[in-house]
Amino acid sequence: MRFIIFVAVLCFCGVAQAHVTANPNTGVADAYFETKFRVSHGCDGSATTSVTIKMPEAIVNVKPQFKPGWKAEIKKKKLSVPVNIGHGKMTDEQVDEITWRGGPLPDDQYDEFGIVIKLPDGAGSTLWFPVTQTCEKGKLEWSQIPTAGQMWHDLKSPAPFVKLETTPSHHMH
Repeated sequence: MRFIIFVAVLCFCGVAQAHVTANPNTGVADAYFETKFRVSHGCDGSATTSVTIKMPEAIVNVKPQFKPGWKAEIKKKKLSVPVNIGHGKMTDEQVDEITWRGGPLPDDQYDEFGIVIKLPDGAGSTLWFPVTQTCEKGKLEWSQIPTAGQMWHDLKSPAPFVKLETTPSHHMH
């Protein structure tokens, strides 16, 4: 009986960690939020050497987590109209994507790449964060966003997401 439970747990973990996920993946709208993008494997046995996270249009300012052995690069783009980013500061740029390069992260290990962001208004909506995972050999695109009526877990390469809530959630996915 223990063997069957062990095998069932192994099978479930393999399926549950078959893509890049945001952890936690629920945050309070119009509040500061920290999440980590979990990379659970490499590319067909090859180690991960870079992770690029594309920011949704609604996100203006992002601060990446420092990771020993990795270098974070922030790519920005111009806004058509300056926006207030708090504390009396305005900006005419927004973070477009963040790339961590380094490692390498072996295929049989996982790691997390963290960010702090100010979530936009919009409780009930979902923000999608397409990820490109580059390995010593190969690349994986975690960029699929479900269309109406489609569920994210039915996609082959779903993008990580964060759901916006009106009150704090006490569960993590």
